[in-house]
Amino acid sequence: MGGTFASLMSPLSALRYSSTALDTASVNIANASTAGYTRRVVDAVSVGAAPQVSMWSRPAGHVGGVEVTGVRRSVDLLLDARVRHEHSLQSFLDLRASVLDRLEAGLGEPGDNGVAALMSDLDAAWHDLANNPGGDAARSQVLDRAATLADGLRARARSSATEAADQRSALLALVAEVNTVAEELAATNGKIVAAQQSGVDANDLLDRRDLLALRLSELTGAQGTVRPDGAMDVRVQGVSLVDGRNAGRLTVASGVTPTGEGDGSPVSLQVDLGGSTTPVPTVSGGRVGAVVELLDVTIPAFDTALAEVARMLADDVNAAHQAGYDLDGNPGLALFTYDPADPAGTLAVAITDTRQVAASATPGGTLNGDNALAIADLRGAETTYQRLVNDFGTEVAAAGRLASTQAVLTSQVDRSREQLTGVSYDEEMVAMVAAQRTYEAAARMMTVLDSVLDTLINRTGLVR
Repeated sequence: MGGTFASLMSPLSALRYSSTALDTASVNIANASTAGYTRRVVDAVSVGAAPQVSMWSRPAGHVGGVEVTGVRRSVDLLLDARVRHEHSLQSFLDLRASVLDRLEAGLGEPGDNGVAALMSDLDAAWHDLANNPGGDAARSQVLDRAATLADGLRARARSSATEAADQRSALLALVAEVNTVAEELAATNGKIVAAQQSGVDANDLLDRRDLLALRLSELTGAQGTVRPDGAMDVRVQGVSLVDGRNAGRLTVASGVTPTGEGDGSPVSLQVDLGGSTTPVPTVSGGRVGAVVELLDVTIPAFDTALAEVARMLADDVNAAHQAGYDLDGNPGLALFTYDPADPAGTLAVAITDTRQVAASATPGGTLNGDNALAIADLRGAETTYQRLVNDFGTEVAAAGRLASTQAVLTSQVDRSREQLTGVSYDEEMVAMVAAQRTYEAAARMMTVLDSVLDTLINRTGLVR
């Protein structure tokens, strides 16, 4: 429709657009620090001539304008998927590095109270006994330092066992959190679908959806796929955890009992969804994946190496001690005892009588220290322990470097996403000023048209 009255529609549409732009900028500024908030952008199209050409008539005039088509989030789905992937790896590496740091700190190497220092102290005690095979103080010192060394190895074994127990409890807590987040994501999916079908603004729900999906990725390394209706499906190692409005339950199938105890088998997970149970392949990302690797690979390997040190120490010393003779001329007894199923955790000194320390290499109760000297020169356990410390230290350092390198990459991806989705106060101020000027210009246009209509209606034909 042409004419003067129709000309009011163009500035009116500009007023509406400017008002929406001002409201959007205000919302962006208000949520600049809100976690998970994505910057809103107003989309508009120009309103021009009739969309279809009339065969027998033509428009009386051309009146344009602007129409708001919606307020959308400034997002990139591919970038969001990359962010979830990098955060998954970061969570995995950070947790693994922190646990390895604690295990390394438990070793106490190098240090005066480390096992290496305790082994050196025991060697020195055997040397002192070799120099004074009849001295009761020297014999007592050997037993005391042997007991101290056994205590040190048992303490390291307890530290590892405590860490494993903590990680089993952590796994149960993480699985419970995964299920809670999955349920909330499924409920959010339902609200998004309902909102979009009703034509209601679903941007806040979409922000919440992305935040929940990111948390699931940090926990499990899950991959999210956005549906055409706005809902997001989530899979863990190819196994569906969230399917639209339906959420599955992640459970620990083996390796950890509901009370947090280990059952001696590798850790395995499964998902219960829609009445069916699907095993989850080895989780390789997120905090859950890190805990599973620690329980199945890292801590058992550390325990095996520590057990080998304790077994070698006990067997080598026992064999050499039994080849000698004590102060009464009797063949030596086993100095150490241990449970073959847990050498490091059960290592203990088997004799308490100082006269039973077999320092002599000849029978008959002679004051001979050759056997004590031979025991002092044993290096098998010390070499094995040094290899354990070196290998484990290398693994800890590598884990720390991987976590640091990944942190750089994760920060870069986060910055890229922040540039797109984050709120800039300067940019919003520019948008507000532009919208304000547009509003003022449109209002001025309305004033001019009002004056024109007033002249046309009220003053046309007047003779003065």
